[in-house]
Amino acid sequence: MSEALIRRLSSSQAGFTATLDALLAFEGSTDAAIEQAVADILQAVRRDGDKAVVEYTRRFDHLDVADMTALELPRAELEAALAGLSTEQRQALETAAGRVRSYHQRQVIESWRYTDESPGMDGTRLGQKVTPLDRVGLYVPGGRASYPSSVLMNAIPAKVAGVGELIMVVPTPRGEKNPLVLAAAAITGVDRVFTIGGAQAVAALAYGTATIPQVDKIVGPGNAYVASAKRRVFGTVGIDMVAGPSEVLVISDGSGEPDWVAMDLFAQAEHDELAQSILLCTDEAFIGRVEASIARLLPEMPRRETIAVSLKNRGALIHVKDLAEACAIANRIAPEHLELSLDDPYQWIDEIRHAGAIFIGHYSVEALGDYCAGPNHVLPTMRSARFSSPLGVYDFQKRTSLIDISEQGAQTLGRVASVLAHGEGLQAHARSAEMRLKS
Repeated sequence: MSEALIRRLSSSQAGFTATLDALLAFEGSTDAAIEQAVADILQAVRRDGDKAVVEYTRRFDHLDVADMTALELPRAELEAALAGLSTEQRQALETAAGRVRSYHQRQVIESWRYTDESPGMDGTRLGQKVTPLDRVGLYVPGGRASYPSSVLMNAIPAKVAGVGELIMVVPTPRGEKNPLVLAAAAITGVDRVFTIGGAQAVAALAYGTATIPQVDKIVGPGNAYVASAKRRVFGTVGIDMVAGPSEVLVISDGSGEPDWVAMDLFAQAEHDELAQSILLCTDEAFIGRVEASIARLLPEMPRRETIAVSLKNRGALIHVKDLAEACAIANRIAPEHLELSLDDPYQWIDEIRHAGAIFIGHYSVEALGDYCAGPNHVLPTMRSARFSSPLGVYDFQKRTSLIDISEQGAQTLGRVASVLAHGEGLQAHARSAEMRLKS
């Protein structure tokens, strides 16, 4: 008998929870050699600035450049890339950008103020001031892993938030530029683009150089070196997240098309061998049909080797007793992407507490969310949907508290603060509040 392409499990099996937890377990284990290399690169760029960035770009991207001026793309080149697209490509890019922009415009939060009408607080006003970040760095993978959709999903919410300057870095190994990525930068209004990548690009954005100004936050995906660099510079600048492998969880009642479900599992598995694709289904016969679809469709896939390893090592087809149990298991998994492949999905949405994005019904395929549905495709992974949210406009805005205490309000609050400060042994705090009291 041939070896199964993907494991089959049942929630009724003894030890199922432990088996599931073992399947979900993933630690972004750090490679000591990578960590040391990144630490050295960050230190060199912080010390030598542009000189170090140029040297690392020569070494890693095999670009023979004299200085940083050769590594910044003029606006005209971005516009030329946009103009050079086929009509079909340009329309697709503009349609996707329009939908992403329209969705994110609804996320903008505004400043607010109110007058405190509590007894003894006459004239006291409180509030919150919302301010966009001044400058953001956007990391975009280059070479073979070039994703114009990443430009849209990161740049558009930043611009909608009102970020003052958006600086994009994208490696161009051996001078290889992706016209769709450059066109996406033109469409989204990226302000400056540098053809640098790796830990040296993260360092340049985090610390600033003579040519590249220091940013306030760095967003965007990258390889292990980029992820390590982002972790290390956090605190000097903000970061979006350090993402793990892509994930999809499909909940099915057996009402869908098995080929569709199989391909949805493939769509995540083709990202890389560590990606995770799981099906929870109440219909055991349907699981068998999905398994047959996987076996029939896999040989057709250009990335079948990657898909096969991902499904074998981290995938599963799981039989559950009912949809209530499926939702409970889904909350334990807290997936990046959750598809409700159900005849009546809406009655189950409120049962889902932890998911980066919920795709509702048979036609809401996750791949549409990656490109053009509108919501952001930068989502929490590795069960972090339990406490994290999709990237959005709110990630590019910061909030400042506004506190305007009236003279009368200081009499009321001063006594409260005095008692609490003395209780904490902070006498200067107490005296500071007491000095505002009239007696």
